Amino acid sequence: MISFEELKPENINSITELMTDFYAIDNYPIDVEVTKRNFEYFIQQPQLGRVFEIRYENEIVGYILFATLFSFEFGGTIAFLDELYISEKMRGKGLGKMAVEFAKNYTKEQDYKVLYLEVEPHNEKAQELYKKSEFKTHHRGLMIYKKP
Repeated sequence: MISFEELKPENINSITELMTDFYAIDNYPIDVEVTKRNFEYFIQQPQLGRVFEIRYENEIVGYILFATLFSFEFGGTIAFLDELYISEKMRGKGLGKMAVEFAKNYTKEQDYKVLYLEVEPHNEKAQELYKKSEFKTHHRGLMIYKKP
């Protein structure tokens, strides 16, 4: 049985371990202690978004992280699906599809105008999953400025 539960403080270590695995796929740096502090802060600030544990038979096997933003272009509050990760051992069991449906339903329940996400160009399986779930490729490119 799969369930989606808001991140509890006592499970921050488990989610951080999963995030470390996720970041390792593309060699993204991660500072575990900073990440734990960020989770503690984030879950105490609900206006910033939500983190959900993905549980399968009561074991944490992934997570979904939503960040909340306001967009005049889209007419109100929107959700950025910042991260969706399912542990490697649990892939191929339909959990990704269920997680995307959960994300879409959560977006509707929260009355977000849009749910958007980014996906790595090489992650063709994720792209296929999102497209099958009615996501469209946006015509704009993503750009970033990170202060030095």
